[in-house]
Amino acid sequence: MQKLGKPGSASWMLEDSPATCTAKNCHPNLKMFLAALSYAYFAKTLSGSYMKSTITQLERRFDIPSYLIGVIDGSFEIGNLLVIAFVSYFGAKLHRPKIIAIGCILMSLGTFLIAMPHFITGRYKIETTIRASENSTSQLSPCPVSSLESSRAGDRPSSLPSAGCIQTIAIIGPVFGFLLGSLCAKIYVDVGYVDMETITITPEDARWVGAWWLGYLVAGTVTLLSAVPFWFLPKSLPIPVDKHDSICTPEQTRFIKDPDSPTLDHKIRPEEPTNLHVMANEFVPTLKILLGNPVYILYLGVTIIQFNSLIGMVTYKPKYIEQHYGQSASKANFLMGMINIPAVALGMFSGGVIMKKYKLGVTGAAKFAFGTSLLGFFLSFLFLAMGCENTKVAGITVSYTGVEDLSYQEQSLFSDCNSGCLCSPKEWDPVCGENGITYISPCLAGCTSSSGSGRNMVFDNCRCVSVTNVQPGNITASLGQCSLGHSCDRVFPYFLALSVLSSFIISLGGTPGLMLLVRCIKPELKSLALGIHTLATRTLAGIPAPIYFGAIIDTTCLKWAYSTCGGKGACRIYNTSSYRIVYLGLTLGLRAVSFFLCIWGFALLKRHIKREEKEALSNQNGELESLRKEENSSMHCEQFILSPDCNPERETRL
Repeated sequence: MQKLGKPGSASWMLEDSPATCTAKNCHPNLKMFLAALSYAYFAKTLSGSYMKSTITQLERRFDIPSYLIGVIDGSFEIGNLLVIAFVSYFGAKLHRPKIIAIGCILMSLGTFLIAMPHFITGRYKIETTIRASENSTSQLSPCPVSSLESSRAGDRPSSLPSAGCIQTIAIIGPVFGFLLGSLCAKIYVDVGYVDMETITITPEDARWVGAWWLGYLVAGTVTLLSAVPFWFLPKSLPIPVDKHDSICTPEQTRFIKDPDSPTLDHKIRPEEPTNLHVMANEFVPTLKILLGNPVYILYLGVTIIQFNSLIGMVTYKPKYIEQHYGQSASKANFLMGMINIPAVALGMFSGGVIMKKYKLGVTGAAKFAFGTSLLGFFLSFLFLAMGCENTKVAGITVSYTGVEDLSYQEQSLFSDCNSGCLCSPKEWDPVCGENGITYISPCLAGCTSSSGSGRNMVFDNCRCVSVTNVQPGNITASLGQCSLGHSCDRVFPYFLALSVLSSFIISLGGTPGLMLLVRCIKPELKSLALGIHTLATRTLAGIPAPIYFGAIIDTTCLKWAYSTCGGKGACRIYNTSSYRIVYLGLTLGLRAVSFFLCIWGFALLKRHIKREEKEALSNQNGELESLRKEENSSMHCEQFILSPDCNPERETRL
């Protein structure tokens, strides 16, 4: 185990990071490597964040529930599981640039593959009850009159088919990823293939699907380009041997050396041959030593739980903004990219500055990370109070008379006002009545005629739209859902402000938390420790969190769409209050569990530091005692030699 000194001592400082090298000490090509690696990180995080931004688009396009989207999102991490631990171990000993280049190429191919379904599954069919008329001047009847036989049988028609600069760049990637998602969400999925004048829905509609595939083509191209510079980088970089040992650590030693590089005045240390057999034999013992570190194991447990909370929250936050506050997917992604992610970046940067300014040691870093996370945890409880009421939908959240009454039964969608129409309860083609209530379709609103075309179509003589204080006459309904109202619009800015503040405070502890991991591990184990940490968080958080978060969110759905095969499709409307409670409750509950492990971790870390300090003090005392003996012996010898009454025999014996 690495010796731990007092806080702020040199033994605790991060010594194996390339960022610690100055421009005079490091080879110039190292800057090119860092630039290429930063761009690769940017491409990776761009693709990952864009995947998060397309959650609702994929749900609607392929009529799938949230838990299945969680499986798709989690599968983004599955490919890493097969290789990440071995790459972390062997990659430090093999040709790093080419290994990174191969990884970038595979990642770009996977990104292109995600976009393929758009080109092989045909055009998107909007679920609608509106039938095209052969004569554009004729009025359409949204109320098909039922026959006597069908009325007696009670039949309903079936639904229609439907660490530095690298870490900074890693934060910039999600900003552009969500902004790209915002741009693509504004563009209709089949742009260029359909006449946009015939599209009757808007980006705010629950059926709108943006050009999700376009962003994957962009991200795949960006990722493919990131592989190019690594093919032209050498396996290692030259550095003089006299400076090599004083500047770089063993971790850098394996990278910054090249016996074939031409040098004039300096000798280059010859490169050690790569022995895969020896490396493989050393892997298991090295892994046992790492996993035998109790501080590391507990750190893994805490971060796995907190990553479950973080990944689940981030995955469905744009969807939460859409469903809860009535925002479009484009605006939700824009806000994530321009407000939330920069707040996280600023928090991580500020945390690193604070840690450096106050020279925080292991204990100080742990306390700082815990304190910021706890403060952000308490602030997050305020989100529970920033709720909006359920959208008023006749037969689902309110009755046809306007009384609040949640219902999951299809029979509640029918009333006397629409009993004369042969309406389908499975279709979702919402219209907004003059009374501020949304109806699932013009037919269920009791409308008998329509006027206009496209998005300007208006439905007339809607019998179910009961409006008070309005003179008798033609009662109309327009396409789309009714807005949530001014009260929800007033709450939304406070939600954004609190979201930015809590994200900033929580991310303040990100850099100190990472340094806590790095400083508690031996230098030769740090690469493997970071690899195992990444493997564990992706396996136990990155994959399962989107799945069970999505499954729990699905339980709050009030109205499901139906796929072309007749199965359950995407959710059209949620119980807003239940959605808020399960989404925020699960996020906060997981973080609460992690805090109990943190308390245990503090006790373990304290004992660990005391033990290491005692060992260090014991070694120092032993060295001091040995030094005193040598000094006393030397002084005795000097006195003996300089003594005037000494005889030759004593001198000889001496």
